[in-house]
Amino acid sequence: MKTDPVVPDAGPLLPEAGPVVPDAGPLVPDAGSAAARTGPADPAPGRARRVLLSSVSSDAHTWNLVFLQLLLEEAGCEVVNLGACVPDELLIGECAALRPDLLVISTVNGHGRADGERLIGRLRARPELRGVPAVIGGKLGVRGGDEEAGRALVAAGFDAVFQDDAAPELFVEFVRALEPAPAGRVGTQ
Repeated sequence: MKTDPVVPDAGPLLPEAGPVVPDAGPLVPDAGSAAARTGPADPAPGRARRVLLSSVSSDAHTWNLVFLQLLLEEAGCEVVNLGACVPDELLIGECAALRPDLLVISTVNGHGRADGERLIGRLRARPELRGVPAVIGGKLGVRGGDEEAGRALVAAGFDAVFQDDAAPELFVEFVRALEPAPAGRVGTQ
């Protein structure tokens, strides 16, 4: 069965969306979160959404990154794919330089929760990166996805969590709902 993403606060992400986990529906961001930066379905003319894509530092898988890059590009995004096994500090440095509209972390090795909590803590500790929307998805634990892992990752600072079996269409809808950052923000403080 496909599950929907976990994002902060209660309410459906999409009207037709089903439960994320037993007895818990998908959650939507509150007005203070980075994911609440919603706007037009498409960026300004001539300006694609910038997405920084990476795995967690312990994950050597690449097929997931290739799939996500293609999915995001088909959705009209400009994607910078850092690849697999990216050290936290390198990823954070690239995020500071690029100032993406969205940071996407993908993991399939089962260490997404532990590595993701550490990474997002370091990212959110940087004042200039606190507003960058960030999502994580894939296999979050060695036993697969669970509500606790998703909620812990949101509490740690991710704007949304997509479990291993989440429908790709829900991810694309989430991405399209984000407002692109102003063009002048790239590489600025």
